[in-house]
Amino acid sequence: MPTSVGRRTNRLAPTSRVDRRTVVRLGIVAAVSYAAWLAIGAFGRPYNFFDMKIYHGAVVWWASGNELYDFVAPSTTLGFTYPPFAGVVMLPMSWLPVDGAGFVNALASIAALAVVLAALLRPIVDRLGWPLWFTVGIATPLAVAIEPSRETLGYGQVNLLLFALIMADMVGLRWRAKRGTHHETADSPLARFVYSGAWAGVGIGLATAVKLTPALFVAYLMLTRQWRAALTAVGTTIGVTIATFGMVGEESRAYFTSVLWQTERVGAADMTANQSLAGLLARLYDSIETPGLLWLAFSVLLLALGLSRAISARADGDELTAFTLVGLTANVISPISWSHHLIWVIPAIIVLADAAVRRRDASRGLPLRGSGPSANGVPALRPPIWYPTLTGLRHGVGALGLYLLFLISPIWPYEHQLPEVSHYQDGLFGALMENSLAIALIVLVAALPWRPGAEPAFYHDRLGRAAALAGRR
Repeated sequence: MPTSVGRRTNRLAPTSRVDRRTVVRLGIVAAVSYAAWLAIGAFGRPYNFFDMKIYHGAVVWWASGNELYDFVAPSTTLGFTYPPFAGVVMLPMSWLPVDGAGFVNALASIAALAVVLAALLRPIVDRLGWPLWFTVGIATPLAVAIEPSRETLGYGQVNLLLFALIMADMVGLRWRAKRGTHHETADSPLARFVYSGAWAGVGIGLATAVKLTPALFVAYLMLTRQWRAALTAVGTTIGVTIATFGMVGEESRAYFTSVLWQTERVGAADMTANQSLAGLLARLYDSIETPGLLWLAFSVLLLALGLSRAISARADGDELTAFTLVGLTANVISPISWSHHLIWVIPAIIVLADAAVRRRDASRGLPLRGSGPSANGVPALRPPIWYPTLTGLRHGVGALGLYLLFLISPIWPYEHQLPEVSHYQDGLFGALMENSLAIALIVLVAALPWRPGAEPAFYHDRLGRAAALAGRR
């Protein structure tokens, strides 16, 4: 009998260990979430759904029989600036109180961010053997705490939702590259269609119909000859725009003939929150307007640099970095990129962190000094013991530094407003801090590394053929 009890106890022990491990992980997720909440309070600004109040007021005004683009928010000069398709999508908000609409948008945005992080981190955690739920549980509050996310949620913006639409297309391209692994074994025609990735481009098309900057992804798809996804994106944008014109023709005509060209509706270029190249140049010139020819020249240069690096990243089998470079480039060259638009730093941090881990793991795989002769009879040598530790260090430091920069967001203590206060009021250091996020974006466009072979989203070129040959062997 004692032996039987002992055996029963031993059978239960692994379960209890698993339970304890799960409890510990849940505790870590809760602690990280609380720390993120404290960080938002420490580094964020007071939020009251300011932009959501404009959107909500506009659609309520519109639902009451008025013209959408005639709305001006009380005590401001601001109105609705999105295309009419966005107005149609937001129209159901008129049924909710403004705070309710803000909280619904925040919950939907956080859920979308968690799903995107799960998709982006899945290949990494599978390689490293980490639990996906635990990794996403930590990554989500960490991502919510940084400047673009907390500003998006606090102001009631839609950037995380648009980010999710675009990244869904990247996942679709990834599934399309791996066709045969999922969709042929799926139970239903719908599941087979989803896993086939044939729909890739719809997300970019919808995002472009809401905001114009995602159109740069269409150019990227064309340059990389992903014609099906590019045509799907263009067709989706044109289709929903025409459908919206059929539904609300008056608003569509007003937007495309007048509102679209009224750049003063969105604010002055030199405002601290505008962390694009145009905003950087305006502040450097201490002017409310951007020097046009200089901005155009540098924009063309950075556009060519960003797209060429994205094309190279894809050619080397890293579609995530390619998409990230396109998104960062769009942030840089756009005339206005408020700090809540800079969502693309999230995948940039992931890419840098994974590059650090990959390089360190590769260095640890080198043979030990004196461990025996190599294949050609020469003794195998290994770098000094500190080398594996330092391999990938610059990428790890870059990931951590980029995260801390966007967590602390040092632009706000040095915020200035012309003509009352010069942007050089706090000297060179103050000017650098006020432009720090824009500078970081430009550096990322020029220097973000990619990970060869990490996530190929193609199957007819060199890497695809090499993978097929390796599989046959």
